[in-house]
Amino acid sequence: MSDAPSFLTAFLDFDRIASGDAAQVMASVRQRPDAASVFVFDDRTGERLDLDLRPESSDAAAPAEEAPRGVGRPRLGVVAREVTLLPRHWDWLSRQPGGASVALRRLIDEARRNYAERDSVRAAREAAYRFMTVMAGDLPGFEEAARALFAGERERFQAQIEGWPEDVAAYAQKLAAPSWAAA
Repeated sequence: MSDAPSFLTAFLDFDRIASGDAAQVMASVRQRPDAASVFVFDDRTGERLDLDLRPESSDAAAPAEEAPRGVGRPRLGVVAREVTLLPRHWDWLSRQPGGASVALRRLIDEARRNYAERDSVRAAREAAYRFMTVMAGDLPGFEEAARALFAGERERFQAQIEGWPEDVAAYAQKLAAPSWAAA
């Protein structure tokens, strides 16, 4: 999970009505009489968010109850979770300097460095597809656009979404853009 600020985009029908940080978009959507019909998307993941659009109450400033302390070192951001491996994997990990946790962290950091570009392309394509499924799933060319997106065929993708409503096509292109830049 990222600590980066959340940027959202809101649509009413096929029109983009708000875009920006979460607080700005939520304030804008809450002011609308048709707020219940608005779809809000996370700009990072393309996911449609189910948001509480009720006006903010004064109770929102009250401190939340502290959650029970879990296993690990929460103050350092370390949370214990379960990993299932085969005996040969545990044997190999036990022979590594620093133990299993150090070896796993080192392997993960190396994989993140080596596959960062590939992961970025995949994330951008998945984000664009999530959005497209909700907003353009019934539009002409959707299936071909999705195929082109995952095949990395930018020109074919753009040709398929050309007839879509302007704001929907523009947002789909925005979400997909990192996958074209990296390819």
